[in-house]
Amino acid sequence: MQAFLKGATGQAARPQKDKAVAGPSAEKKAKAVPWVEKYRPKCVDEVAFQEEVVAVLKKSLEGADLPNLLFYGPPGTGKTSTILAAARELYGPELYRQRVLELNASDERGIQVVRDKVKNFAQLTVAGTRPDGKSCPPFKIIILDEADSMTAPAQAALRRTMEKESRTTRFCLICNYISRIIEPLTSRCSKFRFKPLANQIQEERLLEICEKENLKYTKESIAALVRVSEGDLRKAITFLQSAARLNVDKEITDCAVIEIAGNMVDEGYAATQILTQLHECVIEQDLSDKQKSTITEKMAVVCKCLSDGADEYLQLLSLCSVIMQEASHN
Repeated sequence: MQAFLKGATGQAARPQKDKAVAGPSAEKKAKAVPWVEKYRPKCVDEVAFQEEVVAVLKKSLEGADLPNLLFYGPPGTGKTSTILAAARELYGPELYRQRVLELNASDERGIQVVRDKVKNFAQLTVAGTRPDGKSCPPFKIIILDEADSMTAPAQAALRRTMEKESRTTRFCLICNYISRIIEPLTSRCSKFRFKPLANQIQEERLLEICEKENLKYTKESIAALVRVSEGDLRKAITFLQSAARLNVDKEITDCAVIEIAGNMVDEGYAATQILTQLHECVIEQDLSDKQKSTITEKMAVVCKCLSDGADEYLQLLSLCSVIMQEASHN
């Protein structure tokens, strides 16, 4: 009996030991973050290549007043990073989570969410001081990322909330296509267009990350990253991290970058990526202006169909048939 109890005690103790051993490694895994998040700007001054927006936000931060904002432009140009950095500067690390509500496309974005979650958060009143004694504005910020995916009724309901809660809440709408935001909302916001990042700015940021991560790379690989990302810094950093993981302790080459970026549909690569690369090839080909215009017009139609959810394979077949027809005329 004693031996049995002894064994039971030993078995009970063993999991605790395993748990203690597993603790640090589990913590390390939890701390591993994507480089996109790791190198996200922590303050407004760190935002790259958006001078006009940064200048206006800095003035607003100095005066502790902020209008409702509408950021629009291509993906990966710093829209979300800019407003998050501004919010951190306004509220500090302690108040930040209490004062900022962020909703993106992964959240339910129908009219009910606007009536419940957004409205309830907007109605809360806040003080004008931080725990560290510094002053902060007596309003909260609601960030609606990818606002162009909100339904029209939800946008209409949001208009009324923006009016009623203007004393205690500021809204920041973020979207790729401003045409998909209803006019009553756009007229209530200060609009800022985020332009695609210049090649030199992207190169500088990628080289900075390479130095901090101690990566081996070639000039050609950095140039390839800039080329395939098309002004989208988030995409460039993601490709860089993927290349670093696939080439551990090896030099990152331009071939590795192009392989990761992908250009074939049968290997699971995106049709939009193929469309972009085909466009470059068509422009460089020895075709007449009329042939090029016919092909590129078809590309525009295919791009619209793809964004509306059409079948990628059929759309590419349709495009290729037009390219073959035009090429046969030569």
